[in-house]
Amino acid sequence: MRYTARMRHPIDPKIDCVFKALLGAEENRRLLIHFLNAVLGAALPAPIRSVDILNPYNDREFVDDKLSVVDVKARDEAGQLYQVEIQLLSYAELPARMLYTWADLYSAQLGSGQDYATLRPTYAIWLLAEDLLREDAAYVHRFRLRDDSGRLLLDHGGIWLLELNKFAAERVETEEQRWLKFFREGQRLDEANLPAWMQTDEMRQAMSTLNAFSEKERAYHAYQARQNYLREQSCIKRALEKLETLEAAQEALQAENETLQAEKETLQAEKETLQAEKETLQEEKEAALAELARLRARLRDS
Repeated sequence: MRYTARMRHPIDPKIDCVFKALLGAEENRRLLIHFLNAVLGAALPAPIRSVDILNPYNDREFVDDKLSVVDVKARDEAGQLYQVEIQLLSYAELPARMLYTWADLYSAQLGSGQDYATLRPTYAIWLLAEDLLREDAAYVHRFRLRDDSGRLLLDHGGIWLLELNKFAAERVETEEQRWLKFFREGQRLDEANLPAWMQTDEMRQAMSTLNAFSEKERAYHAYQARQNYLREQSCIKRALEKLETLEAAQEALQAENETLQAEKETLQAEKETLQAEKETLQEEKEAALAELARLRARLRDS
């Protein structure tokens, strides 16, 4: 398929409604399968061939709805569960949220009276626009239930983190890298002149999804609404971070002031102690002088 025109509006595939349309729409089920196989790869006992999307994308849920569920949940032919989510902002409680949502999806498999043997592996994939693990240069992190020797307690999935900001490969060598590059650079791509790494059926289908958001009025309205909402959230986050920084600085100054006050009180106490010692010495000196004068007077009288 060859494109002859640029998109009317640049579309960022990281905006959550676009992300969910890419991987959570029924018509893009093939993209979801390709993405899951690309990211999870060797961790899977066998490649995924089919999935049921448990919460499919519906464009109506995003228009003027700031509380839309924006992750993608699916089940494959073997009963394994998948959760995929994009996160533009990092914050301290995000790892706890990741673990909680994975555990919630995993535990929800058991109905009343069902045995633990019915539990199936559950995989969560998080794409992060901001760095979360800042001390680690790697852009892919795989968290699974292992002991210190690397032995799995139970091979039942785990949590995969993909930090987009750390991904900087110019040359695409794997399908995982192809997806990461798409999410990083999708907004800047020229649909009429796609680079070589975008020349696959999956990437062309992904670009057609971006084009739909660009060209269709309702879809673009949903995109703009979500983008504005996320910008507001980003501003709120930055303001809160600044407030927390100022409060921390204020607390540090208060602690320093209390330390200085304590040191001042200690110095004052030491000063008072020295003054008391000085007065005691003065009294002792005066007493000694008086005694000396008395002895001299006795000597004169004798």
